[in-house]
Amino acid sequence: MQNRRALTLLLAANAVSGFAQGISMLAIPWYFTHTLKQESAFGIMYAVVTLGSMLWTLYAGTLIDRYPRKRVFQSINVCGALVLGGVAATGYVTGDVPALLVMLVFAATIFIYGIHYPSLYAFGQEITEKKYYGKINSYLEIQGQATMMLAGAVGAVLINGTDGNHFNFMGIDLQLPFVIERWSLQDIFLMDACTYLLAIALISAIRYTPAVHNVVHTGSVWRRLRMGFDYLRAHPLLFLFGNMSYTIFVFLLIMAHLLQAWYVNNHLQRGADVYASLEIFYTIGALFSGFFIRHLTAGKSKVQAVILMMLVTVAGLVVTGLTRSVAVFFIFSLLIGVTNAGTRIVRTTYLFEHVPNNMMGRTNSVFNVINIGMRLLFILLFSIPFFSQGSNVTWTFLIGAVFIGACAVPLILKRKEME
Repeated sequence: MQNRRALTLLLAANAVSGFAQGISMLAIPWYFTHTLKQESAFGIMYAVVTLGSMLWTLYAGTLIDRYPRKRVFQSINVCGALVLGGVAATGYVTGDVPALLVMLVFAATIFIYGIHYPSLYAFGQEITEKKYYGKINSYLEIQGQATMMLAGAVGAVLINGTDGNHFNFMGIDLQLPFVIERWSLQDIFLMDACTYLLAIALISAIRYTPAVHNVVHTGSVWRRLRMGFDYLRAHPLLFLFGNMSYTIFVFLLIMAHLLQAWYVNNHLQRGADVYASLEIFYTIGALFSGFFIRHLTAGKSKVQAVILMMLVTVAGLVVTGLTRSVAVFFIFSLLIGVTNAGTRIVRTTYLFEHVPNNMMGRTNSVFNVINIGMRLLFILLFSIPFFSQGSNVTWTFLIGAVFIGACAVPLILKRKEME
């Protein structure tokens, strides 16, 4: 592998920025749900942010394919450091972070996600020889999920502090030799800003020789964007696979940013320790996929593997929606970690094999915009106060099961043509 050092630095930069992002994105939904008791208001604001990110995601794809991916990575980390650092400074000066600025951090992180991950995969494809695509996608998933596990573990402590020297972690009561005070939001946001700065330094050190030599399209934004649509229009089965295989991720994001806090606080009636521990179980499942999914799906086509993981997710959503058990929710978090990460690895490898690198940013943007549109519809639906009252959140899991199951049907029908 000719760019091994560049890949190592890329993974390291992704890890340090993702660590604090993970804590921030745990803390903000819990803050609106548990502290402010404004579940529906947060849902509406989340919908507005999601709507705004649709146009940005399309434009982001043109940037990824037009400019060096290294420069794109540096730019988004600079923006993240400025926003998070500014909000943290405001919190220290005024003694608190206003809810509007908390939502600004949430919105900024969503917008950064909108360009970060398409850039990450396009960059990974650019510096990797084709025979290593499956291995690199597994590395990216393992690194990302290990980071999220650490973020979940640390976030579980920072969001709630410890009860004296006791802390419930992953359902286990731990006795610590010290007391940890709850961190304020400005403390968490400052840490996030500092990790962005470290990521900038790591990205600056990347040196690489492209494994793929691209023809850069330099026309207008609209012309470059239209080329992405035209490419997918000419490859309808690729368009179908790219969208239907994304549906586990659609519901996972809604669950992580909205429904999970409601399920724990309102349905299970448990605290931040259980809420943050879900991230650990999810990450264990995702890490398992990162290490073993290529072996588990050996002998199956990529399309078959995606269909299987979608159907397993449907079963898990139904069971979780029909029960009221912390243990069941932990097991489901583990399960969806396996299926979501496994699907992402298989899906991304399939796209690497079928989409030219100089089109990867724009085609991913098309998929991401459709993903955002689906999420927006569900967020608007779930923002109806009915779903955030008591145990009514369980209906959202059953709705998610119907949605993913329905999206598996066209993949089943067109499987032979896609393989």
